[in-house]
Amino acid sequence: MRVVLGVGGGIAAYKAALLLRLFTEAGHDVTAVPTEAALRFVGKATWEALSGKAVRTEVFEAVESVNHVRLGHEADLIVVAPATADLLARAAGGHADDLLTNTLLMARCPVVMAPAMHTEMWRHPATQANVSLLRERGVHVLDPAEGRLTGKDSGPGRLPDPEDIFAAALSFAGGQNRDAEHDAGTAPEGGPLAGRRVVVSAGGTREAIDPVRFLGNRSSGKQGVAVARAALEAGAHVTLVAAHLEVSPPEGVEVVKVESALELREEMLERTASADAIVMAAAVADFRPARRSDAKIKKRDDAPDLPIELVRNPDVLAELVRGRDAAGTQQVVVGFAAETGDEGGDVLAYGRAKLERKGCDLLVVNEVGTDRVFGLDENSVTILSKDGAAPEHVAGSKDEVARAVVVRLARALEAR
Repeated sequence: MRVVLGVGGGIAAYKAALLLRLFTEAGHDVTAVPTEAALRFVGKATWEALSGKAVRTEVFEAVESVNHVRLGHEADLIVVAPATADLLARAAGGHADDLLTNTLLMARCPVVMAPAMHTEMWRHPATQANVSLLRERGVHVLDPAEGRLTGKDSGPGRLPDPEDIFAAALSFAGGQNRDAEHDAGTAPEGGPLAGRRVVVSAGGTREAIDPVRFLGNRSSGKQGVAVARAALEAGAHVTLVAAHLEVSPPEGVEVVKVESALELREEMLERTASADAIVMAAAVADFRPARRSDAKIKKRDDAPDLPIELVRNPDVLAELVRGRDAAGTQQVVVGFAAETGDEGGDVLAYGRAKLERKGCDLLVVNEVGTDRVFGLDENSVTILSKDGAAPEHVAGSKDEVARAVVVRLARALEAR
């Protein structure tokens, strides 16, 4: 596949070098087209070494090949990362003041733009209007990730991980006739989950104490998002019920946003009624405050410490299994268990007990801690099965773990 990788002039340009490597290592023919501003962050030598091609930025370079027309005509896919606020504005306005914007105007292939900028720039009405206009024209503008920005601030505006951009771009690379399917949350035909409906939950729930504060957990949502992406790539129609995420949902899945455990329960019960498979990867809070203050609770020197009374949240996974069994359907239910060992037993012992207690078909068990799993790109899990199959240990990137889970899920569906 012939890929044009456009690079905007932002600090995140260095991540585009990793994206270029992903495309070339997958066997694609990549031409890098940075803007002049991008070359202030990453020089020509890097792009030429990684792509094996000369790098040009201006219309009046390589005129003999009519480069500003040829690149857009010949490309099977154009990916722009990072797409700065300025570059989004120029693309939306139809500007043609450098080689990249000319290439975008000539494109008749799928175009994917991955924004990266400061939070205020991303939220500015002008940027949002430009994004809406580009999307109306069929450009696939990804949502930025949330997290630490260039300075000390955090918020939406980070460039999504190169692996996420790579996967999203490939999901659109099959041709423009598939766009409507992706918008509806449908994957291309084929694959072990073709024709199946899969509902995945991901991220950490937040239980409100008052309008400002909440009880939460360390989940980034990366593993659940990876499972949703793997299921989509396997051919499934995927619905992602998303609590708090630190990564962008994959393009091509239907996303339902929730905040609390009760909201997640309500959406899961509704969305899974017609599903073939359920994957509960969300980190659902076990407890919530018994009472939520409608006003911010003030800290006062003349008042005693404030106790917070907790009540149990519903066991969503167990409830989904009971509903499946009562309806007599052939759904496959996959649970995730974040465990720590203690004097009462090790991680696998607690995992086996949870598998029996919950009644799900598969349970993905991982040992967690402040320096393990949460927020990281790597994971190490053991997949336990209700049917007594030998435990399967999988270690690697969260995408690799997700693909292993989807393989087991597909096998279980086929056996039914």
